[in-house]
Amino acid sequence: MVYKIDIAGLTRELPLCPLSGELNIAAFVMFGDVELTEHCAKKLAEIAPPHDVMITAESKGIPLVYAMAHHMGVNRYLLARKSPKLYMRDVKKYEVQSITTSARQTLYLDGYDAEYMKGKRVLIVDDVISTGASLEALEHLVTASGGTVVGKMAVLAEGDAINRADVIALAPLPLFDKDGKAL
Repeated sequence: MVYKIDIAGLTRELPLCPLSGELNIAAFVMFGDVELTEHCAKKLAEIAPPHDVMITAESKGIPLVYAMAHHMGVNRYLLARKSPKLYMRDVKKYEVQSITTSARQTLYLDGYDAEYMKGKRVLIVDDVISTGASLEALEHLVTASGGTVVGKMAVLAEGDAINRADVIALAPLPLFDKDGKAL
């Protein structure tokens, strides 16, 4: 089963994947699809609120935020990692439970990036917003670092997330019953 979606004028077929016995989600993976990544980045860049720097969570947001930075002509974005790296210092962390990850995960921010964010207007970017848990973690890392969240953007808003007034998304992504019918 697949779901055909139009994302700001570009269509893709997304495979449906079981989340539970009664619920399916459409798998949206930008990795490897340069046309999709560039298209979505350009469309989001066109409607992004004024900001000083963007941040995303590892890993599916990376090509998107990179392409957005390129379209906006800026040379830096920030990344919250899934694990601390040896080069990171004074690491800030926040634990999150995402709908697409079975176990709790922790996002880590390098102290250098946290210091860079201090006093800046920060735009949070992600590929899909579902429960908002990843957004919450990123927002916590931004505010704990002294930054101000000025916007939250995603390519798709899944399920009820499309009704969030604090999120800008290019298209809604429904949830599906076990038979593949949009809910």
